[in-house]
Amino acid sequence: MTARLKRSPDPDDPQGSSGRGLVAAIAQQHDTGEVLMMAWMDDEALHRTLTTGRATYWSRSRQEYWVKGDTSGHVQWVKEVRLDCDGDTLLVKVDQEGAACHTGARTCFDDGLLGA
Repeated sequence: MTARLKRSPDPDDPQGSSGRGLVAAIAQQHDTGEVLMMAWMDDEALHRTLTTGRATYWSRSRQEYWVKGDTSGHVQWVKEVRLDCDGDTLLVKVDQEGAACHTGARTCFDDGLLGA
């Protein structure tokens, strides 16, 4: 599957020296369809996610991997991972324990609608 991924360069590494290509990963509650959050994955984060069953992401600000819930206790148990038709976005269907957003909200998308 990773051969089909279309990775974007890491914007925090404009020279590309890390070799890290990133893919957007949308976390969704597996049984309700609720969209929880968006984060970044590279090949290693995807591999860790698929092999451990815990959502693992790449933190652009900290420049390190993070397993969702290791510090907050708000674990994402991975049920399945899907690749979109263009190969540039992952859908990570999870069973979310507690809040998904770093603000403590259930979802990162609770901040209101944009104007119409």
